[in-house]
Amino acid sequence: MPVEENTKVSQRHPRPVGSVLNKLPGIFLCLLIALGAIGLERLELQVLAFPYVGAVVLAILIGMAVRQFWQPSERWVPGISFSAKQILEVAVVLLGASISFSTIVKSGLILILVIVATVALALFFTYYLSRMLGLSQKLSILIACGNSICGNSAIATVAPVIRADANDVAASVSFTAILGVLVVLGLPLLIPLLQLSQTQYGILAGLTVYAVPQVLATTLPAGLLSTQVGTLVKLVRVLMLGPIVMGFSLMAARQRRKEGRDHTINFFKLVPWFILGFLVFVFIRSLGLLSEEIVSALTQFAILLTVISMAALGLGVDLRVLTRVGGRVTLAVTLSLILLLAVSLVTVQFFN
Repeated sequence: MPVEENTKVSQRHPRPVGSVLNKLPGIFLCLLIALGAIGLERLELQVLAFPYVGAVVLAILIGMAVRQFWQPSERWVPGISFSAKQILEVAVVLLGASISFSTIVKSGLILILVIVATVALALFFTYYLSRMLGLSQKLSILIACGNSICGNSAIATVAPVIRADANDVAASVSFTAILGVLVVLGLPLLIPLLQLSQTQYGILAGLTVYAVPQVLATTLPAGLLSTQVGTLVKLVRVLMLGPIVMGFSLMAARQRRKEGRDHTINFFKLVPWFILGFLVFVFIRSLGLLSEEIVSALTQFAILLTVISMAALGLGVDLRVLTRVGGRVTLAVTLSLILLLAVSLVTVQFFN
């Protein structure tokens, strides 16, 4: 019986006593996998000078590998389910501490509009392209958000809102991560080829590279100014995750009303609690109430929680599903990335 089915059984017959203890074995298993993934990432850093395959992706891959040789029994399921959902939601909340509203102000109105337009175009193009390729609605949404906003973080944040299953999350994260590594390796080649200035290249990297650490790795060879501009653009791009998640929440609420499953619209049902928490942390950071040491600690803890959640998702993945959609997902991600790169290259010609 798959992990998802076991989880439903557990929810129908909850154990009133020791529910916390029931979760510990599964949480501990996910933690072990997460620590192994982090260890491999650090090994990459020592050997290759940059972790091209991050701990988030490694955790999913290790979890998937474990699942193929061993199926979690009822003893492990509660903790795995808790790690995949609640721990991930806490991670999203804490990530808000890494963003400040002052970032938006520093970007300037024109650049903000460019970022919003680029993300919106990539979002709609990728979604409809994925649907044309025969991918499911939820998988198409995850791929679109991952490519358009911030890769794994966007996928992990949107997944619980649209109630995507582990297979969809793993497929979108895995194939998006592969393309993300190729972008990090290939993007610097465009500097001499197109004679890009540091400002232009920083904007290009911020608009196309998936994760903030990858932006740093991609822009550092070009110079400090390029790194600063790239990071700024990337953070503004990440901040769009909040409004987009709220939009998906609104659509989900309307769908429930249409199906007769929910006749009321409650603000706290419409906007997930972890998005509200995320925005609270952004606000607190913007007021300057958090020191850089606290921000760094919260960010690192959020990353650890995210890796634990990805390990849990990996444990619920059926490789046969990934095999069936792998080619179409790769094509969707590749074509979306080509569009994003083309739009970004046109955009940077107006900035110098």
